[in-house]
Amino acid sequence: MSMFSSFDINASGMTAERFRMDTISENVANAQTTRTEDGTPYRRKVVTFAQKGDQTSFSRVLNKATDSYSGQGVKVSGVYEDTWTETKLVYDPSHPDANEAGYVEYPNVNIVTEMTNLIDASRAYEANATAFEATKSMALKGLQIGQS
Repeated sequence: MSMFSSFDINASGMTAERFRMDTISENVANAQTTRTEDGTPYRRKVVTFAQKGDQTSFSRVLNKATDSYSGQGVKVSGVYEDTWTETKLVYDPSHPDANEAGYVEYPNVNIVTEMTNLIDASRAYEANATAFEATKSMALKGLQIGQS
């Protein structure tokens, strides 16, 4: 692995974690949204990652010429709505979105979970930034040694 591959890997990790933090921020901002464009409560969004440049053996043979340009690291493989967590029903008959029984369906966003995920994403971003700086420092030290 070359030094420039290390830069690619760390930069892609920082980009992916930044996107994850943006998605978590969207979840927190919509924690009380009871009605979206389709009339349902907001659903929490979850980001998934995948390895960049992941190829099958057949596609690796076909793409051998461009394989060195595809880069390494991580990519966002998808943003999915959390359908496995239930929404919250709260009794509030005065709310405009209350059903016939007086219950309002609130999003499935748990602020504690979102803040924990935000801390996790920010620490992963910091780790990638630290590794990037360490690689940059090694490159500069190598240039200084070659200069003398």
